[in-house]
Amino acid sequence: MTFYAVGNLDDRIKNADQCITVDTTKFSNSLAELYSNLAKPILDVFIYNYQLTRGVGFEGVLLGTIIINLSSGTMRRYTPSFGKMVAEEQRLEGEFRFGHSRLIENAEEIALFEGQHVEKSALDRSYYALIKHVNRVFRLRVPHGMLEDFVIKYFWGACGLVLCSVPVFFKVPGLSSTDIGGRTEGFVTNRRLLMSSSDAVGRIMYAYKEVTELAGYTSRVTDLLDVFEDVKAGRYQKRLVSSASTEDNAKQLEGRGKINQSENIEFIDVPIISPNGDVLVPQLTFHVKPGMHLLIVGPNGCGKSSLFRILGGLWPVYGGTLNKPHHRDIFYIPQRPYLSLGTLRDQILYPDTIEDMKKRNVTDDDLLEILKVVQIQHIVEREGGWDTEKEWAIALSGGDKQRIAMARLFYHSPRYAILDECTSAVSMDIEKIMYTHATALGISLLTVSHRPSLWQYHNFILQYDGQGGYVFTKLDAQKRLALQEEKNAIEQKLIEVPKMQARLQELQEMKAAAANA
Repeated sequence: MTFYAVGNLDDRIKNADQCITVDTTKFSNSLAELYSNLAKPILDVFIYNYQLTRGVGFEGVLLGTIIINLSSGTMRRYTPSFGKMVAEEQRLEGEFRFGHSRLIENAEEIALFEGQHVEKSALDRSYYALIKHVNRVFRLRVPHGMLEDFVIKYFWGACGLVLCSVPVFFKVPGLSSTDIGGRTEGFVTNRRLLMSSSDAVGRIMYAYKEVTELAGYTSRVTDLLDVFEDVKAGRYQKRLVSSASTEDNAKQLEGRGKINQSENIEFIDVPIISPNGDVLVPQLTFHVKPGMHLLIVGPNGCGKSSLFRILGGLWPVYGGTLNKPHHRDIFYIPQRPYLSLGTLRDQILYPDTIEDMKKRNVTDDDLLEILKVVQIQHIVEREGGWDTEKEWAIALSGGDKQRIAMARLFYHSPRYAILDECTSAVSMDIEKIMYTHATALGISLLTVSHRPSLWQYHNFILQYDGQGGYVFTKLDAQKRLALQEEKNAIEQKLIEVPKMQARLQELQEMKAAAANA
């Protein structure tokens, strides 16, 4: 539910899958490596500097520390914001991956339209935007790395060697070595301590770059978690369409209605509003009780599917009161059924598992009887048995998918079923069997369809006019079919009117020509 809300109700994160799979991994790895990259070098700095104070004096170590802090502070001041660059790189990489995901998902339609050139151009734009940013980062990293290596390896090393050579040429108060040999031995020892300390300080400085990269990954992961918390709390940020520009619509989007659990489905003054702020129906009121079968019709984009998304809890209720049963009592079957990964049995049980099936005392023979109702029992043997695993979205035809979806409905036997053009790929006799059996199981049907053959299975109708209005009333299927036939006949006669007028004009001209002759 959270993933759906992030992708459809909120605009802040375009590629949540990239954040979850890639950014979180990089953040975790970077955070885990931070301890090993910082703990030992910091300890080494303290130990070696303590030994150096005994060899060259506290004042010398203090002076070297001041030089290091000043130079490192100057470098940090002029260091580019690599953390923000890393976050931007991850965002661009996510968009590039998302483009390929869309391509895979819609490959068949793109191939049929031969739209490969358009898709390639879109992917190229995304790729070049990513490469342009990566090259910009490299152009900054290379000179910065050269300057950093020069300061750490040469400048600090030269200053340290000068510091270590002081006891050789000058007598330092508090040091015991007075002969040249002792001073030379001390110089060699101090030089080794200096090199070890310099190496530890260098590792700390290199770790600073890793900290900035960690900050970039942290920003991405933090944004993801913040958006997750917001959408779970019902706070969305989405670019609105022009219909939401008025104060009344904007105010309506900020409100929230009441949701009560009930045995019936009841909308009381509930506005139908899309996530982008388009108000489809200002206030919708209707009810569905057990035993009622509702047919929902209207032009495209009027709010038919939006009603189901609100009923299913995918979209928020912006006002009014919604009474609905538990989500397990409402089952949704779309035009293109979802087929999960797993066995043939899993397609019918979804979202139940085989353990849930056993708890309900349902056997494979019972599932086979359900398949016999929709007349596809042969696919069990054809596909190799109940435990066969395939990519079922590809292995099954469109009609078989819709029959599997209806078999899934019969297995669950919910109180209400939402059928969204779910019989468009089956014949009318199979459609009749599906609806008759669902009614016999006591399932109340809410159907979206323009097929007149389905009117006889419903006793109420909710009709949208496409302008924000609607009519909810009882449905007399026979009367409506008669009116539909009469309407079609009149429309057919109206189509012939221009032809008859043209023929009449032609006859009049011929008559006039004959009279003149």
